[in-house]
Amino acid sequence: MDTQQLNANSLESYWMPFTVNRDFKKKPQIVTGASGMYYHMSNGHTLLDGIAGLWCVNAGHGHPKIVEAIQKQAARLDFASSFGFGHPLAFEYASRLTSIAPEGLDHVFFTNSGSEATDTALKLALAYHHARGEGQRQRIIGRQRGYHGVGFGGLSAAGMGPHKKQFGMLLPGAAHMPHTHDPARNAFSLGQPAHGAEIADALDQMLQTYDPSTVAAVIVEPVAGSTGVLVPPVGYLERLREICTRHGILLIFDEVVTGFGRLGHPFAADRFNVTPDLIAIAKGMTNGAVPMGGVITSNGIHDALMQNAAQGAVEFSHGYTYSGHPLASAAALATLDVYVSEGVFEHAASIEPFWQQKAHALKGLPNVVDIRNLGLLAGIELGSDVASGKVMAKKLYDYCFDRGVLIRPVANTIVLSPPLVISEVEIDTLFSTISDGLKAL
Repeated sequence: MDTQQLNANSLESYWMPFTVNRDFKKKPQIVTGASGMYYHMSNGHTLLDGIAGLWCVNAGHGHPKIVEAIQKQAARLDFASSFGFGHPLAFEYASRLTSIAPEGLDHVFFTNSGSEATDTALKLALAYHHARGEGQRQRIIGRQRGYHGVGFGGLSAAGMGPHKKQFGMLLPGAAHMPHTHDPARNAFSLGQPAHGAEIADALDQMLQTYDPSTVAAVIVEPVAGSTGVLVPPVGYLERLREICTRHGILLIFDEVVTGFGRLGHPFAADRFNVTPDLIAIAKGMTNGAVPMGGVITSNGIHDALMQNAAQGAVEFSHGYTYSGHPLASAAALATLDVYVSEGVFEHAASIEPFWQQKAHALKGLPNVVDIRNLGLLAGIELGSDVASGKVMAKKLYDYCFDRGVLIRPVANTIVLSPPLVISEVEIDTLFSTISDGLKAL
C-alpha cells in the first residue's frame, strides 16, 4: 500500500495501543523512515526525536551495525525454540549482558518486552520464596504512580489509576507505598532532590500492617518514567534496600527505562550504587530494533530454584515462545557492541550537565511549575492543576511537532528522553523549540 494513499478504511483494522484511535484516524501521523536522531513522515515532514522512539532507541535510529546483524541472522537462523533447545547467540548475549550487570547478578531470563519482564520478575520472586519453604510470602508491594507494564502482575503492582480502572480488581495481594513527588520541597531540583529519603520509611510502616513474613518483593522504578520523570530523593533507594534486606524481602528494580545508559551508566543500580535482587530490562537492549526483554537475577535466586527442584523437573515453569529469539539476540549483541565501542554511555554522562542546564533554563517561563532531570531524562510539569496542565501539554506537543521536534505529553508533564547520542546542537534545538512554544501558548 502506498503510504501517501492511506485513508480511513485502510486505517480501521489496526486497533492502536495507548492511542485515542478515533482522533488519530481522523488525522493520522504516519512514520515511513528514521535515521540517526530523526523520524521521516509520509508527508515529507522531519522530526527531531526527543523521546528515543519510546525510551528505547539509545544509539539512534537505523544504526548500520545493528541493521547488518539483524539481516545476517535472519538469513542464517530465523527461529529456534528455547524450550529444551538452544542457539549460540542467546547464550553469548546472556554472558555478555551479565558481565556489565552489577556484581552478584549473574543470570538472565529472556522475555520479549518490559511488561513480560516485570511479570517474570514477580513470578521469580514468588517461586524463590516457595523453593525456600516460605510460600506464604505472596504479597507484592509497588508504589503510587509506578508503571510496570500492562501484564496482570505488573499492572497490579503499578500505581497509575487510569491504567487500571477498566480491569477490575486485578491480582490480590498488591499494596502500594507513597510516591516520592514533593514539589513543595523539591521543585526545580537539579538532579536528585535533597528532601524525601524518609518517604521510604513508609515501607516499614506498611510492614506493621502486612506482616513482613508475608511479603515477597518490593518493585520500584529507580526513576519513575511514565508518570512524568520522578527522580528519587538522595538516600531514598538506599533506605528501601536496607528495609528489604532486614526483612528478607526481595527488591526489584524496574529498569526498562533506565537500563542501558539512560543515566550515564549501564544501569541505574550503578548510578545510585544500590544493588537490587532482580533487574527488569527491555527497550534499550536492542536499541528498539527487535522486541526483547529480560530479568537479571542474583545468584541466590537462581541457585535456590536450581537446588530445590526435583531431579529432572523444570526449575522455573515459565517462559515465552520467543524468549531469546535469534534475531533479538543478534540485535542485542550488536547493540551492546555499539554501546561499548562508541562510548554511548560515556557520551550520555558527559553531556548530562549541558542537558540539565538547558532543561532548567525553562524555569520562569509561562505555566512551568516544576522541572525534573537525571541523566538524559527530563520532565517539565505545566499548569496550576493537572487538568489545565494536560491541555497545555497537548498544545505544546502540537506546536513542537509542527516545527519538527517530537516530545511526549504525559498528563500535565512533558517527558523527554532522547537518543543518548544527541549532540549539544540538537539539545539546543529541542529546548529552544519548547521555550518558544511555552511563550507562544
